[in-house]
Amino acid sequence: MDDGAPTIEVSLEMLRMAAEAGTTDIVATPHSNGEFEYQPALIDERIAELNEKMAGAIKVHRGCDLHLSFDNITEAVDYPSKFSINGKQYVLVECSDLHISASMGKILDRLLSVDLIPIVTHPERNPILQKEPERVAAWVDLGCLVQVTAMSVLGGFGKRAATSASHFFDQGLVHVIASDAHDPVHRHTRLDEAFAAVSERYGKDVAQALFIENPGRIIRGQFVSNERTVSVPSRKWWQFWGSSD
Repeated sequence: MDDGAPTIEVSLEMLRMAAEAGTTDIVATPHSNGEFEYQPALIDERIAELNEKMAGAIKVHRGCDLHLSFDNITEAVDYPSKFSINGKQYVLVECSDLHISASMGKILDRLLSVDLIPIVTHPERNPILQKEPERVAAWVDLGCLVQVTAMSVLGGFGKRAATSASHFFDQGLVHVIASDAHDPVHRHTRLDEAFAAVSERYGKDVAQALFIENPGRIIRGQFVSNERTVSVPSRKWWQFWGSSD
């Protein structure tokens, strides 16, 4: 679908890679934006095909990378389960790299008013939020959760993303770490390296919460606390790797 795997063979390769690295469940998140149409029935059909071919080695669930356009917001409010993860109460929302409205808090509050809990995706990679991390803190205080990309932890998106991710960790603003995978090579599905890195830097309990416990609760539609739990690393993230912007 859209900018992810171009064929079912590539999808299966990505799923096998995830399963071999220890992942048991994965959420497919095709976009809903001006470029890509979100088609739940077609997505469900293709997810069912993948699950059948994987024969229980890993389970795929439906989600959506929701861009907060007027039409999407209206539809999400009217039909909360359409875009949410596994049809439950959590929904992934992506901010534009070019402009984030001053009324973003009101938009997120509108989703919360219909019991949809927004999960703000990869703010550490967003150039606006890198400069204005306090906006992310305000959204968490409102009731949102935050998802950071595993490759940001490992330096795969450059020093700015790693530094920003470190800041969100230091402020207790990270609730989930995900692959945000697009292919088997450059943006792959493996999470084991990032799990090991977070375990080393912040402790095994933090890694368990962000890679296993919170994602499992989200998929099942259970409560995930957004209370800030500040974890102090032994040293800054960018001291672990040498890539640059």
